Amino acid sequence: VQLVESGGASVQAGGSLRLSCTASGFSFDETDMAWWRQAPGKEREVVSCISYGGVRVYYKDSVKGRFTISRENAWNKVYLQMNKLKPEDSATYYCATARCETQRIGVATGYWGQGTQVIVSS
Repeated sequence: VQLVESGGASVQAGGSLRLSCTASGFSFDETDMAWWRQAPGKEREVVSCISYGGVRVYYKDSVKGRFTISRENAWNKVYLQMNKLKPEDSATYYCATARCETQRIGVATGYWGQGTQVIVSS
């Protein structure tokens, strides 16, 4: 199993970024996927989750209306479009296999990428 994130960068507040994650080694189209983030000195937190078919999506409250998760099963890719970025969005972002849940957004199921760094300056 391999998950490879890309798209992290340094941007100014209010800007946008699109993170991508390319998956291999498992049945991507049968697997929920999620994005997590971890800022320095803080715990890793789930940001968004998308069901295997892309029908169900879940978001952390603080990113609702600004972030959009999507996937292309034909290409084994999951994306996180991040708009109106804030300094508090600065973190390393990870994609991972997950189980999407209404209450917890997403529960990790074991496979993680190496992360991509997002820095938002004010």
